[in-house]
Amino acid sequence: MDTAVWMETARDWWAAGRDVALDWLTSPAAWSQFALLVVAYVAARLIAGRLAPPLTRLLTPPEDKAGLIATVRRFFLPFVPLMMPLLAWVLTAIGEGATRSMFGSGAVIAFGKNLFLLLAARIFVRDILNDGFLRLLGRFVLLPVLALNLVGLLGPAIDYLNALIIDLGNIRFTAMALVRGLISGSLLFWLGRWSNGQSEDFIKAREELRPATRELAIKASQIVIFGAAFLLLMSIMGIDLTAIAVLGGALGVGIGLGLQQIAANFVSGVILLLEGQTTVGDYVVLDNGEEGTIVKMTARAAILQTIDGRWIVVPNEDFITSRVTNLSDAGKAHRYDAAFSVSYDTDINRVPALIETAVAALPFVLNDTDEHAVECELTAFADSGVEFSVEYWVEGIEDLTGKYRSDVLFAIWNALKAEAIEIPYPQRVVHHRGLPAFELDTRERG
Repeated sequence: MDTAVWMETARDWWAAGRDVALDWLTSPAAWSQFALLVVAYVAARLIAGRLAPPLTRLLTPPEDKAGLIATVRRFFLPFVPLMMPLLAWVLTAIGEGATRSMFGSGAVIAFGKNLFLLLAARIFVRDILNDGFLRLLGRFVLLPVLALNLVGLLGPAIDYLNALIIDLGNIRFTAMALVRGLISGSLLFWLGRWSNGQSEDFIKAREELRPATRELAIKASQIVIFGAAFLLLMSIMGIDLTAIAVLGGALGVGIGLGLQQIAANFVSGVILLLEGQTTVGDYVVLDNGEEGTIVKMTARAAILQTIDGRWIVVPNEDFITSRVTNLSDAGKAHRYDAAFSVSYDTDINRVPALIETAVAALPFVLNDTDEHAVECELTAFADSGVEFSVEYWVEGIEDLTGKYRSDVLFAIWNALKAEAIEIPYPQRVVHHRGLPAFELDTRERG
């Protein structure tokens, strides 16, 4: 549309608006509708002024109150300022029906009704919406649409956008469908993100479920929510899904070839969640020797936190294709050992009972059953001394810090020192051979 056409259209709108204004100023029916608008506005202000304070007190729960009822009250409390414009809109709608039945027209009062609706939307966007995205959408979409509706230009604008066709190969849609899709898509994916956060919090609060089950439920809810949002968006835009089937298949093949590792990791993650053998909170040892606690599992990888605070990103496929030791999944009680040695001058028959008593006295060592009993065993007659090993059970996992082994070794040292049992130093025997006689005689002559 060129500039001349735009100018001609603007002149037509101006002339139409001028004629409507003159008709309103000279028509008794229009003056009666203006009077009804004033009455509706004054009545709405009086009613809202009387009802707003008690309603505010009713919807304001105590600060320490929690629960469903308190949450609902806090949700509806910010909507109290909308009472006046909404009451005026309702009263104006009633007056419009009466005016049309009496005079056969109601353009003035319909204008006032749309004005009150625009006022309510402005208060809603400015004072009630807290989310930045929704406020932006309300400011640049909702308010302009209601403003166009107020001046009677919403219908022509929609007709113009419906007449503008956009062709993308086999896909054909109107500009109105594109605008509707952008607005609807923004709202749908915002709603999907909000719903996903709510469902994730709800699932995480279900402590009766296994961690793996909770993670699987969260991933499934994400797929369902955003998948439904995408399909609903396509339906709103009026796009035939069969039209993009071929293109989607070609893209699927290309993406499958280029991102097969990501797909493998995603499938591996689903298998891990289904089996439940490895989940968040488990202490695992990888095949390459790295170990740590799983703090997070994503669609692509698991995050391990080592004892020194480092985070290791491990692809999910590694948990399927390589050997992983899950210490947390083996049971609560674990057996460890600590080696030591004593001098050959020691009566070694005394050592097992002495060390077993000392280690069993430690508070973290399990000694409640025969299976968990502390055992001290002779392991070897070494070069420097007699070597022993004490085996003990604890509830928990020994990590690289040696948090249990250190206390056990201290207990062994103190027990041996208390009994004056020597812990030997490394010993080496050096044999010295004298020089041959002829070489010694030669050196003496020299």
